[in-house]
Amino acid sequence: MGIDLNLLAAASHDPVESLTPEQKEALQRAVAKIVALGAQTGVTPDQMIELLKSGLTVGELLEYLAARSGEVA
Repeated sequence: MGIDLNLLAAASHDPVESLTPEQKEALQRAVAKIVALGAQTGVTPDQMIELLKSGLTVGELLEYLAARSGEVA
């Protein structure tokens, strides 16, 4: 199973069940990349968490960070 499929499986995984080591690794790498993008655009991890808690989806968060990266560039 490819990394993208592992990440997809981790994201749709029943939270009661534990993730496989491959899924955990893929999820950790994805989160690290999102945090790095946030750092480049001046958005802290805590701010991203608050945005997600307020109802933003992960896809919308990525769009927001991409838009901010255009402002920063």
